[in-house]
Amino acid sequence: MSQPTARKHTALPKARILIEALPWLTRHHGKTVVIKFGGNAMVDDELKAAFAQDVVFLRHAGLRPVVVHGGGPQISAQLDRHGLVSEFKAGLRVTTDEAMDVVRMVLAGQVQRELVGLLNRHGPLAVGMTGEDAHLMSATKHFAEIDGEQVDIGRVGQITEIDTGAVQALLDDGRIPVVSSIARSADAVDEGGQVYNVNADTAAAALAAALGAETLMVLTDVEGLYADWPNSDEVISKLTASELEKLLPELASGMVPKMEGCLHAVRNGVTTARVIDGRVQHSILLEIFTDEGIGTMVLPDPDNANDKAEGADR
Repeated sequence: MSQPTARKHTALPKARILIEALPWLTRHHGKTVVIKFGGNAMVDDELKAAFAQDVVFLRHAGLRPVVVHGGGPQISAQLDRHGLVSEFKAGLRVTTDEAMDVVRMVLAGQVQRELVGLLNRHGPLAVGMTGEDAHLMSATKHFAEIDGEQVDIGRVGQITEIDTGAVQALLDDGRIPVVSSIARSADAVDEGGQVYNVNADTAAAALAAALGAETLMVLTDVEGLYADWPNSDEVISKLTASELEKLLPELASGMVPKMEGCLHAVRNGVTTARVIDGRVQHSILLEIFTDEGIGTMVLPDPDNANDKAEGADR
């Protein structure tokens, strides 16, 4: 009789973990979650595989995940192979016409295809698309602001419109949309079919807002938003939109698009926006299905949130 008892005790911690996830499974069931895939998670094979497992788990747990990706490291590597310089201004990649050809090729032809393949190891789930497809994302030319001056950074777009029809149809069919952050020109007279490179953090936030998503999750290469970097590595666990807005001018340029995206999301109907460490395996599951959570959570301001923040406690 001792053997079955030992087996039960061995399995008990697993049961406890599953039970801990129950209230979160109930809360998030049927909700849309937009995940921005980036950073080390994009280039480390083990992290890529864990990310794909997490997203498929969300789908089978009754959530409706949408993945938006950039491809910074891959784009920089390919530009280097073509003898083109990688340059950034105000946290955004300067995108010449030649660079745009590389961006389009890498995002839609390399990064997206690999990610779709990883997800589809678990079943016929993922469908790749770019912001050009079915007019998903329309954009106009974006100028960076540096020291109060507008600076031309090439074929970089600012999203003006989102048509969620194709994404909604895929979600309703049980699929996982995987979206590359390229947008079509919003200019109706643009005969040349101009396309724009859109920052993936910005694209994910705009799509999350347009979909009325429950959550925007941004994977990055830090633990979250630091309270006093570089003097301290203490991570801010939770803050409101107004609190975040006050911090924006002090942030490092690479964090600005991520945190601006979180701010846009929660001010446009998304219940929570979270910046999490993509270097941690299964960070998505830890954030959504555990009591502690990891990373930084941004909430709407209390006067705008109504009862949205209910249940968002850590």
